[in-house]
This record gives sequence, C-alpha cells and structure tokens, in this order.
Amino acid sequence: MDQKLWEECVLFHGHECPGLAIGYRAVEIAKEILGDVFSPLCDEEVVCVSENDACGVDAVQWLTGCTVGKGNLIYKPSGKMAFSFFLRNSGKSIRIVLKPDSSPVEMSREERRKYILEAPAEDVFWVKKPEYELPERARIFASVICEKCGEASPEYKMHFEDGKKVCSDCFIAYSRGW
Repeated sequence: MDQKLWEECVLFHGHECPGLAIGYRAVEIAKEILGDVFSPLCDEEVVCVSENDACGVDAVQWLTGCTVGKGNLIYKPSGKMAFSFFLRNSGKSIRIVLKPDSSPVEMSREERRKYILEAPAEDVFWVKKPEYELPERARIFASVICEKCGEASPEYKMHFEDGKKVCSDCFIAYSRGW
C-alpha cells in the first residue's frame, strides 16, 4: 500500500474509514489487473461506474481522476459496494465487488479499515467482468425551458404534461400502481 496516496485520499475525504478503504483498495486491484487507471488529462479514457454513493467514491475520484463533471464517473444506484472500471482505448474492463461479511470476525471500525487495506484481495473482494457495456461518452444537450418553473433542463430530462414541456422536478408521473 502506498501510504502517501492513502494519506492524500484521507485529506480529500476528510477522515479515515472503512468505506474510504473499500474505494482505495478497489482502485489498487484495478491497477494490478488493468494497468494504470489514472486519467489526469485524458478526460474520459478511464471510466468508473460506482454502484454506491458512499465514502469509497472519494478514493476513486482522487486516485483515478474520474469525476461526475467530466462524465467518466457514473453513479449507478444499486447500493452495492461495487466499482466497474473501463479503459476506452483498450476495451479492458473489470468489476470489483466487496464480499458481504468478508471479515472473519467482528471488528471495530479501525480493525475493519485495516483489514480491507491489508488482507489478501481475494478474501475481501470478488473480481468479475461488468455485465453491461462501456457507457457512452458524455454528450452536450440543448437546454429547454420548463413551462412550469421557468428553469432550464437538458432536453433528455424533459417530459410532456398537459401539452407543456416540463422538467423532471415539475413533472407529475402517472401511475396506476405498478
């Protein structure tokens, strides 16, 4: 483990915790299997799909340079402690999933953090192939003005309601129970 990189992650995130360790270790594993997964100036050459919005995402951002704003950090809200990494130029990909109850005994937060960072990777994580394709590159969409609130939203987020173009916040979804 690179202690300097870990300390930088902690500074970025704000504290040490098991969640940050999960993201840190996921990136380490991705580096071992895929090669360099840091994309400082490559915009979207490295893509991470995070299935959670927890502490580990901060480690992924710091260590890979992937961000939501650049379009190469994508949130897929399954709630799983899983990160998929894609390399656009080579087509390589990997999905790293925290094993449920991967620690052999009950542990304190500090013991759990240390275990995640130091235990053999195969004891803590499953390494799989993503079951979905590499997400497309970020696109720029025209803005459309909502006819209810007057705010602009990208065209792909707009809905029609009573013949008006309305944003997702204003739209009242129609449902009959399923």
